[in-house]
Amino acid sequence: MHALEETELPIALYALAIGGFGIGLTEFVIAGLLPEVAADFHVTEAVAGGLISGYALAVAVGAIALTAALGRVDRRHALLGLMVLFIVGNVLSAIAPNYALMMLGRILAALCHGAFFGIGSVVAADLVPAEKKAAAISIMFGGLTVANVLGVPLGTFLGQAAGWRSTFWAIAVIGVLALAGIAALTPATPARSGGSLLGEFRVFANRQVWLSIVVTILGYGGMFGAFSYMAYTLTGVSGFSAGAVPWLLIVFGLGLFFGNIAGGRAADRNLPVTLIVLLAGLSGVLAVFALTAGNQIAAVAGLLLMGGFGFATVPGLQMRILGHAEQAPTLASGANIAAFNVGNAFGAWLGGLTISVGLGYRAPLWAGAAVTVGALLVYLLATRLPGGEFASRRGVAVAAH
Repeated sequence: MHALEETELPIALYALAIGGFGIGLTEFVIAGLLPEVAADFHVTEAVAGGLISGYALAVAVGAIALTAALGRVDRRHALLGLMVLFIVGNVLSAIAPNYALMMLGRILAALCHGAFFGIGSVVAADLVPAEKKAAAISIMFGGLTVANVLGVPLGTFLGQAAGWRSTFWAIAVIGVLALAGIAALTPATPARSGGSLLGEFRVFANRQVWLSIVVTILGYGGMFGAFSYMAYTLTGVSGFSAGAVPWLLIVFGLGLFFGNIAGGRAADRNLPVTLIVLLAGLSGVLAVFALTAGNQIAAVAGLLLMGGFGFATVPGLQMRILGHAEQAPTLASGANIAAFNVGNAFGAWLGGLTISVGLGYRAPLWAGAAVTVGALLVYLLATRLPGGEFASRRGVAVAAH
């Protein structure tokens, strides 16, 4: 990573990254605090787990509904409004006297999630020249990866040491910092004027937009399906103790972080080749991981590579859909964020199914590899259809909007 290249990226990107960091904390840290939350509200851990699934569903809804509703609002103002909603949701979670209000706080924060990354991707891309757009998007998503590497373990530790509510107060403070940073550093980036909301939804008449969404669902779903049951794989196949799992997941988080940055830079150089290599590489990594999961050293390497290849696809997948949705980039970007969450749900369901039918704890890795091959095949088809990268001779179908 060249220092010169870093200094050329606008500082406003890091304000977006702080917002992404806070949002990533809100999404993932609850998993480590479920026992405390369940005990406080006198509910079972299964019921408390609804705070995770309810959040995921609200992300998918907000990614499209709120993004569409904010389509005629200055994007900077839209981001500020979303951060206010995020702060309110986390404050409500911190003070919630019962489970129902805690769920409401989670839903409010989740509605912000999808729209923030959807609109933020467009803002980040608009801040830089065409050859740096994917790198700019990767900086914003970098906040999400740092939340996995450092924020979640530290947030869980804080919640266990000072009470789970303290974690949500800390996240609300991070939200305030992001709000101030976006207000001070992000320039006005007006949304497109003219046309109707219905007109923007016509972007979904574009076959390439739908193919991009399908690639996102399958590509990200393959990785997340394997990851969802990784604790079982590491303990039941690799032979690690349960106490080692949180530390091993930090290795996965490091893969996310470095993969995200490298994937953004590679996508800026050649988007189609990058996506082909990453999707093929991810399917190969998952298959080799399944074969070698019984070896602890190989399992650690598999975790790192799975996170690296899996999240390296994210900037390129966002850039591809933006390149095919010039008339409604913000709405299409939000739809792709929803697709990531649909992929999460699909992958987790498929991985669980393979275990429930008795295929063992390696099976989610095999299923993930197969799903990722499906993503690669869909992408190869998309590149050769009208409007595709290899059909148009443009090489890299990335739009400036």
